[in-house]
Parts: sequence; structure tokens; C-alpha cells
Amino acid sequence: MSAQIIDGNAVAARLRDEIAADVDAMVKAGFPRPGLAAVLVGENPASQVYVRMKRKACEKAGLESYGYTLPVDASQAEVEKLVKELNADPKVNGILVQLPLPGHLDEEKVLNSISIEKDVDGFHPINIGRLAQKGRESLFVPCTPDGSIYLVDQTGVSLKGANAVVLGRSNIVGMPVALLLVKRDATVTICHSRSKDLPGICRSADVLIAAVGRPEMVRGDWIKPGAVVIDVGVNRVDDPKEEKGYRLVGDVAFDEAKEVAGWITPVPGGVGPMTITMLLRNTVRAAKIQAQQ
Repeated sequence: MSAQIIDGNAVAARLRDEIAADVDAMVKAGFPRPGLAAVLVGENPASQVYVRMKRKACEKAGLESYGYTLPVDASQAEVEKLVKELNADPKVNGILVQLPLPGHLDEEKVLNSISIEKDVDGFHPINIGRLAQKGRESLFVPCTPDGSIYLVDQTGVSLKGANAVVLGRSNIVGMPVALLLVKRDATVTICHSRSKDLPGICRSADVLIAAVGRPEMVRGDWIKPGAVVIDVGVNRVDDPKEEKGYRLVGDVAFDEAKEVAGWITPVPGGVGPMTITMLLRNTVRAAKIQAQQ
């Protein structure tokens, strides 16, 4: 029996309708529209696409969107100066610095310069630190991990006591999503390229979150029957049959895995739409926190 498909597009659309209604209610109550500022350094094509998508999503949900582009050779001081100006701007409730930054810039210092109350990407060291501590809550959670857990919740499968495996240990997805799973009382294993017997580890998972960045690495026989599989990977593979000459695939061999899993996200149309949706939700939350202050 094939797995149930977790439709990230449909889940994100419902959540964005709720966000738009929330924004509308705030404006009717006399509050300013929540505003998100995106900072892009350089001309990375993928980053440009992401920023455009975020601006379009803001407009659809009724949020204000502000874009700032610095040249690829911008200095550390110039980037941090812009961030500090946005920290002081009352129209801006959330600040997003598009990653990755050019190699000459200190990413941690840039992220550290964002006000914790405007860190809607959830990458400020204090927010991540709170996420890692028992009994502490971060103001904002990184968007892709947050969206991944939200999709798990749509299945109705309880994370409490579940064996959860995270394949990948990046700062953007792997580590934060593992921390979120721990907070939900799952028993968590983090594995990576140097782990011994990756198929065996993955096969133990009631919930498998694949975020390793290798196309179709996770095969069908790596999946525990009935497991929830969240595929965070987005990889281009050459395909002359496609008009663009390539197609997008995840880190999981979807056609194989869906014959074993209980629930699975597709690529595209799974986790991707949730990332921007959680960013919008964080920005609205930031606006409410700042309004109370």
C-alpha cells in the first residue's frame, strides 16, 4: 500500500490564509502592517529567487516587504551597519539576512547583530541557545525545521516516545530540527556521512527527516514500514526529457520510499512551501511582540 502524501502546498495555503486574516485583524485594530526586511549580499541566483518568492508571499499575506541588496564585495562593517539601521526602524518587524553570505563575511557576527526581537529566521545565537536548553523557549524557531515538524503533526503521529532519525547536521536544518524533536519528547538520533550503517539507522526511524543534500540517497529499503518521511532536500539532477534539462528531486528516492512509508512529503511541494509560510508567521509574531513593548 502506497504512503499517504503530505501535501505541503495545501497545508501552507491554509496556514497563509490564517496569517492573512491575522494581519487584516491587526490593521483593523489600528496596528501597522507587519514588515519584513530582506538583506541580500551579492548576486547568487538561487538567493535572488528565494528573496523574490519571500517578497511575493509577503504581499499576498498583506505584510509589508522591504528589500536591500548590497554588492558582493560589501564589507563586514557595511553589512552590520545596514542590519543595525533595520533594528532601529519601527516599520521593520523582522529581518532576514539571506544565507549563504559571501565567504569573506563573518556569518555569525552578522546574525548576532540582528535584534533578537526581529530574528524571524531564528538563527540568532540566543534563539538557538534557548532552543537547546530544557525549560527555555526561543522567541523564534528556524523556519524550515519548524515547517518540517508542522508537517509531521499533520499526520496525527505522536512524537512522544517515537524514534526519530535526522539525516544531516547542518546549522540551518539538521541540528535545529533535532532540538525541536527532543523538545517534543522524541528519542533522537542524528546521523551523517560518517555514521556507520546509515541504512540500518534510518530503518529504525518512526519519523525520518532527511536533510543531507544528496539526491535520492535514502532508498526504499532504508525506510521502516509505516514511517513518517519528511524530505527536506532539493537537488537538481540532469534530465534531457525535461524542458529545462533537469528535474528536482529530494534526498529520498520517492518512488521507492512511498511503497514502504506510511506518510511522505514530495519534492517539490512538501517542505519547501512551509519554509516561507513559517517566516511569515514569525514576522507577524514579531510585530505583536513589538507592539506590546
